[in-house]
Amino acid sequence: MSTPKQTVLIIGGTGAQGTPVVQELSKTNAYTIHVLTRTPTSPSTVKLSSLPNVTIIPGSGYNEATLHSAFKGIDIAFINLNGFAIGEKAELYWGIRLFELAAEHRVKHFIWASLPSSYKLSGYNPIFRTGHFDGKAKVADWISAQVIGDGGMRWSILASCMYLETFSEMLAPSKEVLDGEEITVFKAPVGGGQPPMIYLEDLGRYARWIVENPERSAGLNLRIATANVGWEEVARAFTETTGRKAVFRDLSLDEYFASGVFGNADRKVGHSVGYEDETLQTYRENFSGFWNTWKEDALKMSEENFKLLDEILPGRVRSVEEWMKLTGYNGERGNVLKDYADAGRKKPQ
Repeated sequence: MSTPKQTVLIIGGTGAQGTPVVQELSKTNAYTIHVLTRTPTSPSTVKLSSLPNVTIIPGSGYNEATLHSAFKGIDIAFINLNGFAIGEKAELYWGIRLFELAAEHRVKHFIWASLPSSYKLSGYNPIFRTGHFDGKAKVADWISAQVIGDGGMRWSILASCMYLETFSEMLAPSKEVLDGEEITVFKAPVGGGQPPMIYLEDLGRYARWIVENPERSAGLNLRIATANVGWEEVARAFTETTGRKAVFRDLSLDEYFASGVFGNADRKVGHSVGYEDETLQTYRENFSGFWNTWKEDALKMSEENFKLLDEILPGRVRSVEEWMKLTGYNGERGNVLKDYADAGRKKPQ
């Protein structure tokens, strides 16, 4: 008799990060995959529902009754909450509560999709405070304090970073004409910083490795990235790949927010609680910490980090130029982050 497939519950499976995790696990044909989503008829969800071994479970990941039902019969849980949408305070509560519910329902392996906190790692320097980093990192710290006893629930943390794919959306370049020549301009308030960035398909492969290697991944906080990426390098790689002239133009934070990238930058970050909540940062506050982190290399990956990633995923993409060539990147815009796609279907605030 064949061994029954393990069942994986994925919360956050229809977003930019969750989608490649679902796709990677689906192709193994080794798991039954349940994707919990509030939007079962969205284009991204419908596309996932056509994959082998994938079942869409309608419901909210922030509802106790729904979660009790969703966790029944689950062997492995991969949890990626949209802390940017719900705010740091709500992510702290639900991150911990989801771990507790998973343990209550005898889940064998709990995987938390996280981000490192530059605020904490800098000794709590306020210029680095970034709510959608810090909420995930605080939950990861709490999870890391949980003891894995004999027969108890294993846990693993997958700590990612900016997605290379956002060069087609949030970080997409503009086209300008200078001296009669069209050039592609990459703009960001990043200076000479080299932030770690990840190719999303490789992120899915790292998640698969965690699932398939529990004896090694249990108790592991795995930081992943493709490379530390400087914007001058991005412009050079674009020219090398496409043959089109490109430059990097550094911005001040004031110039960045004045560009209208977030509309009203002084509104609060977080959709699932009242906007008057004093614990919420504004877009300006959140993304000032975000860009200060990258400009000052507060979370730059070490060579030791990359040696481990080479061992785990020998065929991984290793540079922004390799990513551009592999994906046919041409600077055109497209939907990547779920919040951006959703914003396009809703009236701006």
